Amino acid sequence: MEQYRTRPAQYGPRRDRPRSSLPPQAGRGAGGGAVRAVRQPGPQRRHPAVRRPAPAPAPASARFPNPRLTGLGSGLFCALVMFLLGGICAVLFGASLTAYGVLFLPVSALTGVWVRRGDLMTAPVVVPIAFAVGLVPVADGDGGMGGKLMGMVTALATQAGWLYGGTLITGLIVIARRIRLVHRRRTAAGAPAGARPSGAPRL
Repeated sequence: MEQYRTRPAQYGPRRDRPRSSLPPQAGRGAGGGAVRAVRQPGPQRRHPAVRRPAPAPAPASARFPNPRLTGLGSGLFCALVMFLLGGICAVLFGASLTAYGVLFLPVSALTGVWVRRGDLMTAPVVVPIAFAVGLVPVADGDGGMGGKLMGMVTALATQAGWLYGGTLITGLIVIARRIRLVHRRRTAAGAPAGARPSGAPRL
């Protein structure tokens, strides 16, 4: 009997090769290792410089001094300034009561503006006292304590117009500030808690 030799198949079924997981840019190096292509850095985009807005100029009211004096502080301020002005009038203007009365008006206005809110009602009281204190160096007297006191009484009687005018200016400023303060408090009380206007005083 003839035996047929079974010859192994030279060619087997074709197997699918696994796909390379390398990106298409990758190649093969000299040693067979994978080499990735290096990307050349392109031109970088520069963000435009952000210009900051210029700071707003300070209001004109902030450039001037705006102190807040207590009742005692406003009295000391007004009395000291009027005493110095009385000495200046006695030296430069020959003890002129008219010049002293004119200078009394702006000092009265400053006293009403610079007194703090809690002591507004004290300003119209300390202003006449300061007027009398400032009369010490400018009032005429025959000599001695009695003569000086009589000169001050005479000056107060003859210059009552300046005294009333300065006191009236201080009183009007104080009343205007008081009305403004009450209006702000009512506005702050009527507005919601989160919508309180800026600059409104806290109760």
